[in-house]
Amino acid sequence: MKFLDLAKVYIRSGSGGGGAIAFRREKFMEYGGPDGGDGGRGGDVVIEAVEGLNTLIDFRYQQHFFAQNGQHGMGSQRTGASGDDIVLRVPVGTEILDEDEETVIADLAELGQRVLLAEGGNGGWGNLRFKSSTNQAPRRANPGQPGVERTIWLRLKLIADAGLLGLPNAGKSTFLAATSNARPKIADYPFTTLHPNLGVVGVDGAEFLIADIPGLIEGAHEGKGIGDRFLGHVERCAVLLHLVDGTSGDPVRDWQTVIGELEAYGGALAEKPRVTVLNKIDALDQEERAFLKETLEEAAGPVMLMSGVSGEGVTEVLRALRAQISDERVRQKITKDTDTWQP
Repeated sequence: MKFLDLAKVYIRSGSGGGGAIAFRREKFMEYGGPDGGDGGRGGDVVIEAVEGLNTLIDFRYQQHFFAQNGQHGMGSQRTGASGDDIVLRVPVGTEILDEDEETVIADLAELGQRVLLAEGGNGGWGNLRFKSSTNQAPRRANPGQPGVERTIWLRLKLIADAGLLGLPNAGKSTFLAATSNARPKIADYPFTTLHPNLGVVGVDGAEFLIADIPGLIEGAHEGKGIGDRFLGHVERCAVLLHLVDGTSGDPVRDWQTVIGELEAYGGALAEKPRVTVLNKIDALDQEERAFLKETLEEAAGPVMLMSGVSGEGVTEVLRALRAQISDERVRQKITKDTDTWQP
C-alpha cells in the first residue's frame, strides 16, 4: 500500500428540504385547512479515527464528499426524510486543517474520536406551521437551509513512542530492520527511505513503537532534498534517537546540521528528549571510537556507541530509549524467555 500523509478534501453537508404548501381535500371536508409538512434535515459530514489504517491513500482517489440532502415536505402533514450522514474514516493521528493549511480544526489522536466537520441544513417549515387565528389558510412555506461547503486538508502524523533522526545513510533503516520486524529499504546511497516506516522493538520485557523518517540534509526547512515535511511524524514521540554516522569524517558537523533543521522547523521538536548515538562503530578501531565520542560529546553532551550491523551497543540504546518513555505508552509485554534484544 502506498504511503500518503497529506490530502486535500472537499466536503459539503446536505441541504434541508423545503416545506410543503398543501391543503386537506376530502369529501365532506369543505374547509380542510393547511396540512403541508416540514422538509427533512440535511445530512452531516463527520470524520472518525478508526483502526486498521496507516495512510491517507484512499483520499487520493476520492476527494469530494457530499452528504445527502433532506427531502421536501409533503401533504397530509408528512415530514420529508432526513438525509444520510457521510463519515470520513481516517487513521488515528490525523490532523484536520483549514484551507490555509495552518489552522488546526481538530486532532484525532484517539481511536474512535469523531468530529463534526459540516452540519446539515435544517428543513423548512410547511404551511401548517403558519396557521393562526387570523390566518386560517396560509400560503407560505420556508425553503430548507443550505448545506455547508468547505475545503479541508488531512495531515497524518504517525503515533510512535520513539523517532529516528539523522542524515541520509546514518543507519536509521538498518537499526530499525535489526531491532524489529519492519523491512525498510536499505542501500548504500542517500534517500533510500522515501516515506516513514514503523517498527515494534522490545527490551527488558517492554515493547514500544519506533518511527523511521527520511533523512534530513542542510536546508531541509527550505525544501532541499525531501525537505522537512516528514518531521511531523516524530512530533508525537516521547523521545528522539539521533544517529550520527561515525564514518562520515565530520560527525560534529553532521550532528549540528540535523539540530539546526529541528530548530528551524519550530515547535517543541528541538526540545524533546534525545538520545545521541555514534553509529557504525564496527568500521572504527578503539582509538577512533574514543576520539570521535569525546569530540562529539563536547558539542552534543552524552553520546552512546552502537553498530546496527554487528549489534554492538544496540541493547543499551534500546534501554536508554525505554527509560524516556512513560509506562502508559508501552504497548505490551514480551512473553519470550529472553528479555533483551538479540543480534
